[in-house]
Amino acid sequence: QVQLVESGGGLVQSGGSLRLSCAASGFTFSSAAMSWYRQAPGKERELVAAVTNAGDRTNYAASVKGRFTISRDNARNTMYLQMNSLKPEDTAVYYCKAVVPRGPWYHDDYWGQGTQVTVSS
Repeated sequence: QVQLVESGGGLVQSGGSLRLSCAASGFTFSSAAMSWYRQAPGKERELVAAVTNAGDRTNYAASVKGRFTISRDNARNTMYLQMNSLKPEDTAVYYCKAVVPRGPWYHDDYWGQGTQVTVSS
């Protein structure tokens, strides 16, 4: 079955860096668009960054542009999020999401269990 396992979260001081990983299995990773979302307490889940299946195009939320970098290694079935210059407002549970094609017209969305990122001021 499809599994997405995030890792790399933790506690870091403001201005610090973290690198999140999302290890995927159970589907053809290179066919799936991948993305990172986050959800802070009391807030809705929001898109942080996305990458196409080939890794040739990326998209970022305005709040993280220039600080975060999304990437993927299709040979390792893994997606990454390099987070630099972290701010307290980046504190959230970070989730990875896979959009897996199912035929020419449909797709299925899968989510990981999330990893906590806490940035202290």
